[in-house]
Amino acid sequence: MGLVKSENKFKIGILGGTFDPAHKGHIRISKTAKKLFNLKKIIWAITKKNPFKNKSSLSLRQRINFAKKINIKNKFITVKFFEDKIKSNKTIDLLKYLKKNKSYELYFIIGADNLITFHKWKGFKDIIRISKILVFDRDGYKSKALKSPVYKKYHKKRVEFIKFNKVKISSSQLRKI
Repeated sequence: MGLVKSENKFKIGILGGTFDPAHKGHIRISKTAKKLFNLKKIIWAITKKNPFKNKSSLSLRQRINFAKKINIKNKFITVKFFEDKIKSNKTIDLLKYLKKNKSYELYFIIGADNLITFHKWKGFKDIIRISKILVFDRDGYKSKALKSPVYKKYHKKRVEFIKFNKVKISSSQLRKI
């Protein structure tokens, strides 16, 4: 009887958003997720427009270029725009596209503010099935996030709340400067 070879998965984190603009908080979250979950790569999946937010103040090209610029030293972070390729801006469609590579193990990274309404996202149950959800705390959102329908139902299996040293910065604060 031979030994069963364990499947070696390539662990990838996906941090999606408008990155309007990208900042050190995004980098800190990426570094923390990489370290805690032994991720090989983090993809910053930049969207043209977040369906839950107003129009971005910077163009898509400006946001992509700036995100790449601030990550020159972070070789494990790849900045990508997938929407033209997958013909969608929905997270579920991106994850299904990435999951076509059977060697990938996906970790979807979100802020606690997104967990509160995550049950309203298109295909949220499939998102949870396809990827582990890593939730990073944001000031003022923790208690609501921990009471959210998705956290209550899935936190023991597929949704993990990450404790870390928060960066006191957000893209919306930076846009006000």
